[in-house]
Amino acid sequence: MRVPTDREIRALHREYAPSRASYELVSEHCRLVCSVAEQFFTRLDLDTDLVRAGALLHDIGVYRLDSAAYIRHGVLGHELLASLGYPVELCRFASCHTGVGITREDVVRQGLPIPVADYVPATPEEELVLYADKFHSKRTPPVFLSGATYAAEVARFGADKVVAFNALRARYGEPGLGALSAATGYAVS
Repeated sequence: MRVPTDREIRALHREYAPSRASYELVSEHCRLVCSVAEQFFTRLDLDTDLVRAGALLHDIGVYRLDSAAYIRHGVLGHELLASLGYPVELCRFASCHTGVGITREDVVRQGLPIPVADYVPATPEEELVLYADKFHSKRTPPVFLSGATYAAEVARFGADKVVAFNALRARYGEPGLGALSAATGYAVS
């Protein structure tokens, strides 16, 4: 499988972003998620090129939201990447990074406006991007989240989600957010 280069990925962001502001917000978030994921590369045996591409593309569906529910951004990103001919191994980074994974049961129980299916990581690469994504939020203003902060936020979706996130924390450890915070000026919450 050929993995797109950073340059090709930036071109996709530019092409699909509906405005300069959305391009800057989403592409920067993806770059920061990639930076968080890269902190774990020396400790893991995985396809780092695929992780980089997955991290840089995981939120491409945000550009297609219009008025749709935000939860749809992963499915929309998967559809966009598939329509461009990217392999499913890359498309899944878009559809399988939300929360700590969305199960078929979550979709039904919560009445989510996405097709009933499991949207959970199936590979170590997908899991790392999902995990890294938890430490930066595109909220206004953007902010880095500590593991404790994210655990408290995900609790609103059920105790099982906190258990799942804490298992990821135990597996990977906490990323270093201080240097990223200093470089961007975004606070760590």
